[in-house]
Amino acid sequence: MIDDLPRSAGPGGAKEQVRRLLALLPYLLAHPGARVADVARVFGISERQLVADLGVLWFCGLPGMMPGDYIEVDMDAVEGDGTIHVSNADFLTRPFRLTSDEALGLLVALRVLRETGRSNEREMVDRVIARLEEAAGQASGSVTKQVEIQVDAFEDPEIRATIQDALDRGRRLHLSYWVPARDETTERDVDPMRIFLADGRTYLEGWCHRAEDVRLFRLDRVAKARVLDEPAVLPPQARPRDLSAGLFQPSPDHELATIDLDPPAAWVSEYYPCEEVIDLGAGQLRVRLRIADQRWLRRLALRLGGHARVIEPAGLAEAVSADARSALAAYETP
Repeated sequence: MIDDLPRSAGPGGAKEQVRRLLALLPYLLAHPGARVADVARVFGISERQLVADLGVLWFCGLPGMMPGDYIEVDMDAVEGDGTIHVSNADFLTRPFRLTSDEALGLLVALRVLRETGRSNEREMVDRVIARLEEAAGQASGSVTKQVEIQVDAFEDPEIRATIQDALDRGRRLHLSYWVPARDETTERDVDPMRIFLADGRTYLEGWCHRAEDVRLFRLDRVAKARVLDEPAVLPPQARPRDLSAGLFQPSPDHELATIDLDPPAAWVSEYYPCEEVIDLGAGQLRVRLRIADQRWLRRLALRLGGHARVIEPAGLAEAVSADARSALAAYETP
């Protein structure tokens, strides 16, 4: 019967289907023998979509991937008066227990979520953190002791609070922002869109009136932040970036650079998105990657010392050599 089931995730896509499944399974356990038509009506979906969801549920269960680990779904019929029976899902009624490491990991994740959430979200997260800290403290053997986790931030907490206030109230921000590529502090007005964490840093995403485009601002590079009286008004083209592929997303319009890497610098091929990685033998690699700003690659080459050599473009290779000579000259004594 599984082969005949529709495979579509249905309205809202895969994320909505996961939400439905998380609610559907407890409902079916509490209502054994529920009719297909009735369940579909309760969840506001078609009978055909309900059958598709149950087809996905059939492949869920405990780790192990053995036949006895999967949830079993028995339907007398797939449409109309058919009834649904779910079995082999008793593990859902067991109390959920976390190991010490799992609890600590969850606490750290909640702390990070709190720092990047809105004010109403932080209140809810605080309640969850308090209960989890208390439970983790009791599990460690001391009823009175609480486990407290603090996540250090690189940015100024006052600046962070100002930006969060503007985001919560829908106000425009004036930022004094340091641009390391030019080693200058710029002044700009920004309509905030969201705050998020990526690669261990906190970012503000917003519509920059100076660039007339969506920009990302690292909070630890914001020198000053001030909430303006004007409301934040986002133009139709202001859309959040898709960060699933990372902060920097190379395009064919970016310049292509070629670098030879010695073994101590081989990590570059894994850390940055490369179009091509060639094994030169003896642990040496040749990588080709897109760059948006040559100054970034010049700084990277200096960081890698003698373990990286820029091959192309030729002008960039000469610039890196000049940077290295200038840096060495600064260490010379009369």
